[in-house]
Amino acid sequence: MNIAILGFGSQGQSAYEYWSSDGHVMTICDQNEQLQVPSGADTQLGPEYLTDLDRFDLIIRSPSIHPREIVTANTPGTLSKITSVTNEFLRICPTSKVIGVTGTKGKGTTSSLVAKILEAAGERVHLGGNIGIPPLELLKNDITENDWVVLELANFQTIDLQYSPMVAVCLMVVPEHLNWHTDLAEYYQAKSQLFVNQTAENVAIYYAPNSNSRSIASHSAGQKIPYYEAPGAHVENDIITINGQPICHTQEIKLLGAHNWQNVCAAITAVWGITQNVEAIRSVLTTFGGLEHRLEFVRELHKIRYYDDSFGTTPETAIVAIEAFHQPKVVILGGSDKGASYDDLANVVAGSNVRCVVLIGETAEAIKIDLLAEGYTNIVMGGDNMNEIVKVAKHHAKHGDIVLLSTGCASFGLFKNYEDRAEQFITAVKALS
Repeated sequence: MNIAILGFGSQGQSAYEYWSSDGHVMTICDQNEQLQVPSGADTQLGPEYLTDLDRFDLIIRSPSIHPREIVTANTPGTLSKITSVTNEFLRICPTSKVIGVTGTKGKGTTSSLVAKILEAAGERVHLGGNIGIPPLELLKNDITENDWVVLELANFQTIDLQYSPMVAVCLMVVPEHLNWHTDLAEYYQAKSQLFVNQTAENVAIYYAPNSNSRSIASHSAGQKIPYYEAPGAHVENDIITINGQPICHTQEIKLLGAHNWQNVCAAITAVWGITQNVEAIRSVLTTFGGLEHRLEFVRELHKIRYYDDSFGTTPETAIVAIEAFHQPKVVILGGSDKGASYDDLANVVAGSNVRCVVLIGETAEAIKIDLLAEGYTNIVMGGDNMNEIVKVAKHHAKHGDIVLLSTGCASFGLFKNYEDRAEQFITAVKALS
């Protein structure tokens, strides 16, 4: 076949390795004209990289590229030729025991909890997807029909998903990525694709208090189980409980913040039909401290504690980060615009013990307007590099305070991505004296 790989990041590279091994004619299409490609690979690089794709038999879409962009640059018939790394993995996966996790935030934490619990219960587990390992790379681990696969799946991967997993989990869903989607309805529909091809034998798990989550899971033909209320895992008198079985006290959970109770309950509900090994579940909940850049402690200096929550890129994640600490806080907010509203975030800041807000990035003015509308005035500008931002935050913090990088916004503009923002924050904090 004549195959085009659109985008040559980690998923595009895994696609090239996978399909080229079968002798197909491969063309790498990417907007980066200076892209380094494998020796002998055909290329279509630069601003016109999405044009003239009708000549290909198969088009492999990288997650960052919206299907709409491909069709707009070509013909409507191109749509039938598009697939993705995730679709191909689910098509050929050696095991049917696949758990897919989607939602706005918490996907990585919940997916990791599910995988660790199953491993603690003696299962062989493969974890990948949006969490860092492209699905096709998992095939190198010799997956067998008795293994479990756990996939973290973002809207970029689910928008054209053609297969549904045995167990599909929908966490809280709130507006996000409106700079990528046509509208909010398309964002919700992208999440729904995880469920639409489930059968009656499959299981759909959803966050009960969230109407969006409930609506998205309703597209499943399988058994629907809520969590954060019975019969799924929920909090009862500060005890994580499922089907009347106490698992552990919320104070025993190592993950920081009450919002992580939701992720814990989602993970327990997802695995309960597979294993009811309470000791295995408890062992994970009491030892797993979370993933990088999710409310991660960096350093204490002069009785001020610094936390990196750079992974939080929505107002909702900034809210839960602020609410995770009872101490007074200096919070760094702002970044690039994803079309979100900051009204609720401003309300929470004004109603809590945030000592000072340090604003950064292109959204600084919009956030400032919303804060002032709530009567909050302890606002300073952070500067245009992380060393300045951290020094400003330190200057306004007092003994016993938390300095929290939880921007509520994407990182682009000042930083390459949320990881770059986090690493610069960590470096700047460690350089303080």
